[in-house]
Amino acid sequence: MTEGALAGFTVAVTAERRRSEMAALLERRGARVVSAPAITIIPLIDDDALRAATEACIGLEPHLVVATTGFGFRGWLEAAEGWGLAETLRESLRNAKIIARGPKPCGAIRAAGLTEDWAAKTEASEEVLERLLSDGVAGRRIVVQEHGEPQTEFVNALRAAGAAVVEVPVYRWAMPPDAAPVRRLTEQVAAGQIDAVTFTSAPAVKAFLTIAGDAGADVGAAFQCSTLAACVGPVTAAPLVERGIPVVMPERYRLGALIKTVTDELPKRAVRLRVAGSTLEVRGHAVLIDDNFHALAPAAMAILTSLARRPGVVVSKEQLAEALPRGNDGHAVDVAVARLRAALGSGKHIETVIKRGYRLRVDDAA
Repeated sequence: MTEGALAGFTVAVTAERRRSEMAALLERRGARVVSAPAITIIPLIDDDALRAATEACIGLEPHLVVATTGFGFRGWLEAAEGWGLAETLRESLRNAKIIARGPKPCGAIRAAGLTEDWAAKTEASEEVLERLLSDGVAGRRIVVQEHGEPQTEFVNALRAAGAAVVEVPVYRWAMPPDAAPVRRLTEQVAAGQIDAVTFTSAPAVKAFLTIAGDAGADVGAAFQCSTLAACVGPVTAAPLVERGIPVVMPERYRLGALIKTVTDELPKRAVRLRVAGSTLEVRGHAVLIDDNFHALAPAAMAILTSLARRPGVVVSKEQLAEALPRGNDGHAVDVAVARLRAALGSGKHIETVIKRGYRLRVDDAA
């Protein structure tokens, strides 16, 4: 049962497409969701370059067609429909061998009444290129449907091997018109206020890291120690992996599987302690006491998190003050502790050690 499994955690969604679906799936599991699309998709349906590439594809009579994304392949056929070229384009594609960069373009290919000849299991362009070069492409006419940006290295490698290549630009990735939500998200990540960030495309990862760098937000350190970086697959994860940032990803590179991975992983990261006869599970912005949910204000959460990092150890007021969202003095700590006790429904969990500080009343091990 996954309902409520993410209660107390804050999860960020950086996707533009299907972000509402992702947010709904996460919220259904109890998560607090922050939505900040890191990129925007610019369709090129009315673009002269797309029409010229489509006409070139039809005139080329290609031997091979590389479909890289389902979204792009569908968009290409929809654009051709608007120009009255759909049937002619389908006939051209039907006479070619269609190579799919994974299952998503396979679905779009079949929906168009066509059939793929081969699909990359890793959903990586590198696997597609390796397959094509091993089969030999000298003298072959190849059409490559782009996916958000020019596939320069891919296309150059095919041309260097003797192929004639037509590139089809269906859409482009771009920075969001308003980067403020993403900038705010990077700052929240750096401040330890986000438990997981989900990524569904490599361009979104690159844009997120670029905006974080411009904002001076050290998201790398947060991903190393506290925030989960969850990617839909290895292609998406590559920019993070290159920086040495740990990532999690599902075995099946699908949105639903990504949500399941987050649902499985985050609860494992919660701190669980036996305190004053109760089981405390400390999550991102809440605590479960014997499986009962208690939402906490930021200051109270900061105090509990600090105490839970050193269970049973006295933590000084000065140390606790440093952990408060806006810092402050010993009086602010006393107020935050009082509110924490009230939120927990009892004062039994937190012990006051006169002139020294506070500690959790951790039960002795049996």
